[in-house]
Amino acid sequence: MKRIITDYLDETTSKFPDKVALTDGRRTLTFEELRAEARSVASELSRRKIFRQPIAIMLEQSVESIICMLGAAYSGNFYTIIDTKMPATRMNKILDTFEPALVIDKKNINALIDSPIDDTLLAMTARKINCMDVLYVLFTSGSTGVPKGVTIGQRSVMEYTEWVSKTFDVDENDVIGNQAPFYFDNSVLDIYQMVSRGATLHVIPRAAFMFPARLLEYIAANKINMIFWVPSILVSVANLGVLDEIDVACLKKIIFAGEVMPIKQLNQWRRKLPKAVFANLYGPTEITVDCTYYIVAHEFSDAESLPIGFECHKGDVLVLNADNRLVEGAEQGELCVRGSCLSYGYYNNPEKTVEAFVQNPVSDYPEIIYRTGDLVHYNERGELMFDGRKDFQIKHMGYRIELGEIETAASSCDGIGEVCCLYDRAAEQIVMCYVGALSKEELSGRLMKLLPRYMLPSRYESLEAMPHNASGKIDRKLLKERFMGEKI
Repeated sequence: MKRIITDYLDETTSKFPDKVALTDGRRTLTFEELRAEARSVASELSRRKIFRQPIAIMLEQSVESIICMLGAAYSGNFYTIIDTKMPATRMNKILDTFEPALVIDKKNINALIDSPIDDTLLAMTARKINCMDVLYVLFTSGSTGVPKGVTIGQRSVMEYTEWVSKTFDVDENDVIGNQAPFYFDNSVLDIYQMVSRGATLHVIPRAAFMFPARLLEYIAANKINMIFWVPSILVSVANLGVLDEIDVACLKKIIFAGEVMPIKQLNQWRRKLPKAVFANLYGPTEITVDCTYYIVAHEFSDAESLPIGFECHKGDVLVLNADNRLVEGAEQGELCVRGSCLSYGYYNNPEKTVEAFVQNPVSDYPEIIYRTGDLVHYNERGELMFDGRKDFQIKHMGYRIELGEIETAASSCDGIGEVCCLYDRAAEQIVMCYVGALSKEELSGRLMKLLPRYMLPSRYESLEAMPHNASGKIDRKLLKERFMGEKI
């Protein structure tokens, strides 16, 4: 493994200087061009004496975004990606927490990329960079209404990158099709496989994902052989029948994560591409993308569930029962993770950090583990099976979402009294139950100004009064039974 993350790009560029590294349908860069533009950005940051500081990248999903990520790394800084389409209220909360030394946006990006490279200055800077330095901070949903910034170090990404390369045999012959937004940690696999192995990365235009036929045509035309997508995209393609219309035999590695992959649609993909490798990856942002994986190795009936499999790094996964002891047999427990893959915690949020990153209860020496809040059990083959959540966090459209953040946003609206958000897993819908004077349309319109699209409820249920249980809390069980038909 290299000393620091940018050593990968240096070595890859020396091997494949003229090979296409990256394209977004608008610009195409070779590895030599990508490295040069990243070092231009880094040189300007270093001239401004910005070092080990937060850099906010506020650009569309593009070649320039990746240039800036690598520029931040070459200058010894760390970055976050901010969705340019998110509501201003949420954006400001992120910026208030992150306190960036510089915001890179469309107004200043060209000047940064055109800055002269100072090799001497960057060499001096590189000597001060350590693999334990922070590489990025990705903001996820927070129950109090304030997004949480997951802080990940260079070494964690480097070890994850090495694991992916070895497990899926990635090299310079691979062509990767990116789906994940850069503010979503699935994109880390795409970007750093390109950087470290010399694979070509296609940032597929967002519009293509709206039309499954166009999406498969793009894959075929560009000979993409590896994808890491959220299951909902794969399900949509399968449901619309376009797999039978467009030949995508070029696809050899189909990896998915972020939500449950239904077996019915997986089987459709497997029948169409019987020689391809299909893999289910699992992991929260806090453990550097993924901590378990399952390479689909046998046939499943449509009614079965897909395992989340085995730990990526031996010994990093623990399953603890309610007594904080390791589970036995098929006993259900909370999945916990330890090791060098762990986040450093939540940026500028020590209270939330100490809640989630705790002492390992089965260790006799100081050791931090991350409690994922996910309930799992081992099946008869020793594979981990995902059973659901133990709290109010959900996985929806590939994102981990705190229902409390949605409730907080709704409660802030004038005319709204009590609010309760539920998740209908069968329908894959966020359901908002509320008491207040606003119509469903009015409440929906106000939330669109407060929350990103993927957090918006699909259903609104207006109540005359909110039900409460004996302890005075909102009776979520009764609401689930009433609106989702769940018998609990």
